[in-house]
Amino acid sequence: MDFNLKPTLKEDLITLRPLEINDFDALFLAASDPLIWVLHPSPLRYQVEDFKKYFNYILNTKGALSVIDLKKNKIIGASSYYELDEHTSEVCIGYTFLERAYWGGLYNKEMKNLMLNHAFKYVDHVIFHVDPRNIRSQRAMEKLGATKSGPKPYLKPDGIIRDVYFYQIDKG
Repeated sequence: MDFNLKPTLKEDLITLRPLEINDFDALFLAASDPLIWVLHPSPLRYQVEDFKKYFNYILNTKGALSVIDLKKNKIIGASSYYELDEHTSEVCIGYTFLERAYWGGLYNKEMKNLMLNHAFKYVDHVIFHVDPRNIRSQRAMEKLGATKSGPKPYLKPDGIIRDVYFYQIDKG
């Protein structure tokens, strides 16, 4: 399978492109609002030390993407493909955030649709891991028509097992 985990994808509102090391400052600026992380298992990610851990982790997923607002030509968030499993024909999408000004509307929907359409060129299933406390992300998954299961234990990159909901979308 030749799944391109770092594509450049473009639509009307945003471009997704491979995250680069020199995106740190712009991405940290987008992430520096504490309210972004309130429902997140890492609620201090708006602080530089916690954000560095996140940034380094997503760089190592081999599938990290910057989200760029085309009108303002600025980075407004990030997302990643990770845990590609050729045997089960699935990939995960996550480690996603957007500036609050872009929540609950067209930008998140466009980002997810770009990522899903790209993924379904290569796999049959896309999985999202969502913390049970993150009601906002759960609602976004419901809007996409994802099937929910769990919560189930999941080994997070920090080595801690946490319960998460598994949301699945299958190739149509």
